[in-house]
Amino acid sequence: MKTLTKLATATALTAASVAPAFAETWDMPMAYSGSNFHSQVGAEFANCVTTGTGGEIEIETHPSGSLFAGNDIKRAVQTGQVPIGERLLSGHQNENPLFGFDSVPFLATSFEDSQKLWKAARPTIEDVLADQNLTLLYAVPWPPQGMYFKNEVQSVEDMEGVKFRSYNTATARLAELTGMLPVQIEAAEISQAFATGVAEAMISSGATGYDRKVWESLDYFYEVDAWLPRNYVFVNSDAWEGTSQENRDVMRGCAELAEYTGLWRSKEYTGFTVQGLRDGGMTVEAPSDTLRGELKQIGETMTEEWLEQAGAEGKEIVEAYRAMK
Repeated sequence: MKTLTKLATATALTAASVAPAFAETWDMPMAYSGSNFHSQVGAEFANCVTTGTGGEIEIETHPSGSLFAGNDIKRAVQTGQVPIGERLLSGHQNENPLFGFDSVPFLATSFEDSQKLWKAARPTIEDVLADQNLTLLYAVPWPPQGMYFKNEVQSVEDMEGVKFRSYNTATARLAELTGMLPVQIEAAEISQAFATGVAEAMISSGATGYDRKVWESLDYFYEVDAWLPRNYVFVNSDAWEGTSQENRDVMRGCAELAEYTGLWRSKEYTGFTVQGLRDGGMTVEAPSDTLRGELKQIGETMTEEWLEQAGAEGKEIVEAYRAMK
């Protein structure tokens, strides 16, 4: 409520001006479709900033990788090609293991635990980004990740040789440990990849499958609740410092509001999209006891690997998170 009050006050003060002293358009590339809830939250954040700054900063979103492909968004913001962007945080795990804290299998499998893990990790992630000339604004979790397949899967053995869509280091490693073949595919390319047989399986939320109508190519969705990865919105630190304190306050207020509403939407979207998969004709069910047990063992292996790679800072994140439980 304090955030909303501060934001409303800032908006009223800035909008009261007859005309902005100057106006900037900030292009904001986003990797997911305009209908995805992350993109919708981003568009509302953009409108909030535009209104709150009295038009001094007008943010224009570009969903579906239309301005920059997902893999290129972070670099584009770092180098100042665009001032702001959104990206899957764990998509950068190959450059720093800490970015993959939210994709450690079965570490945090619920929204409640995901929020605790984010609270534990956020200060460290902010420091890492600051060293890269980036300022974190907000982050929103995806619904819990499930596994999609063309054919029925009752055990890891059934996954052998399946072409598996990977989107970060964790998903590529999961493919290796289950005998699947990882194929790097961006979100905007999912439908075509499955339709043409480039990929036959993936781990993702019900939201992604629903948005991309994967029931047209796949038949099974297993609710394994492996992890809840986050999308985050970040700004070039030079651009951030080049704005007035008043406009930075507005953006911070809008970011807090976006993080709150994004979490709420993610929760609401979980049930809606999973039902949408059923309505599309997919079989949606919990994994077999055998598969669940095998995936848990794989998760333990991947947790140990991540802790080793992430070092002392990664260990501190996990310890701080576990202390909250």
